[in-house]
Amino acid sequence: MPKLKTHSGTKDRVKITKNGKVRAGHANMNHFLSKKSGSRKRSLSGLSTRTGGDARNIKRALGA
Repeated sequence: MPKLKTHSGTKDRVKITKNGKVRAGHANMNHFLSKKSGSRKRSLSGLSTRTGGDARNIKRALGA
């Protein structure tokens, strides 16, 4: 079997921590920011931990 290629789009958007957790940014932070409250924008900034099937699929796309 040949090696599987790493999914480049996922590689740019996601980080795998040293302990194997999946960290990714929140959605809804690209445009239409004027209608969102400051507290909402602050809570959406930064990274969140992905769990369950979402994390499993991301790891599979990265070959990790």
